[in-house]
Amino acid sequence: MLIFWSAMLALFYTYAGYPLVIAILARRRVSVARCNITPIISVVIAARNEASRIGQRLENLVNQAYPGDRVEIIVVSDGSTDQTNAVVTAYADKGVTLIETGMEVGKAAAVNVGVAAAHGEIIVFADARQRFAEDVLMRLVANFNDEKVGCVSGELLLVADGSSSIEAEMGAYWRYEKWLRKNESDSGSTVGATGAIFAIRRHLFQPLPNGTILDDLLTPLNVVRQGYRSVFDSSAVAYDSFSKDAKSEWCRKVRTLSGNWQLLSLKPDLLLPWKNPLFFRFVSHKLLRLVMPAVLLIALITSLMLQGLTYRVAAAVQVTLYGAAIVGLLLPNSFCNRFMNLCKFFLLMNAATVSGFWHWMRGRTEGVWVSSDADLRRL
Repeated sequence: MLIFWSAMLALFYTYAGYPLVIAILARRRVSVARCNITPIISVVIAARNEASRIGQRLENLVNQAYPGDRVEIIVVSDGSTDQTNAVVTAYADKGVTLIETGMEVGKAAAVNVGVAAAHGEIIVFADARQRFAEDVLMRLVANFNDEKVGCVSGELLLVADGSSSIEAEMGAYWRYEKWLRKNESDSGSTVGATGAIFAIRRHLFQPLPNGTILDDLLTPLNVVRQGYRSVFDSSAVAYDSFSKDAKSEWCRKVRTLSGNWQLLSLKPDLLLPWKNPLFFRFVSHKLLRLVMPAVLLIALITSLMLQGLTYRVAAAVQVTLYGAAIVGLLLPNSFCNRFMNLCKFFLLMNAATVSGFWHWMRGRTEGVWVSSDADLRRL
């Protein structure tokens, strides 16, 4: 009985309790003293074999509403074997610098190279795939007028183009996640940032360990550990597309969740409250999700074993949810409705957590480059 209720409490806290606590804390909003400023900034993009889209990305960046003489764009080409280097070189007269690593060193090492070469007071991290709204650089940098702010994450909007089979499910999850980050920011600091759009003060950057997957989690945590805030600004917008299908999203989540396990092995002191100012948020927002598959299994088994109406109802609800998810998996093009699809998405994401742990245990989290759905499927 104690095990069952402990599992149910853990489930409630992870998915509803912590968000409720953060929402209450956010009512006493910690404001950010934003103001338009124009320090010299450096946009760093680590890329590998991005010839098909790096040109559009650079066009997007050079046309930003930010003084051209106050921004430099650095592209670190990590052992690219296509025409990436040639495309980037064509933008040399527009303030774009190409750095070639020669042999492949991995994204984390490429980011380190880019930051080391940067001259800006502010470093903006970007990927080759997404597109910034034209005022993103001004919006991000305005937050650094506040001397307490060390890291700023923008908002990633997923654009529906009708080609994704999981737009509704991904959209619901992403809205929940952004709401949570906004409340974390309003109550102090966010645990992580959105990798496609975030910026930091250059002097706060700490080189990433080789093979780091979640640089957008480690870097903000490093900033906060130096006494600064990590905030979320929803007015700084980047655009991306939804994953095409459940398989693509599965692969993406496996990689991300294996990165969480990897981070614990790279920085075990994050588990020490006196070393990690965001310990409570880090555990509640990131780590508890890693053990939810085990907690869900415990809740199901104990509810099936225990006697009493409460436990029978709990077991029936769980069996119904998992049954709906399995039907959605086996018969995706039949009579599946929104409820079944949500159940399927929830089950897949928790299964991805288990797979992520297995990837980490097998050492498959080192130096992985992901730039497309095809790359994700090979993980």
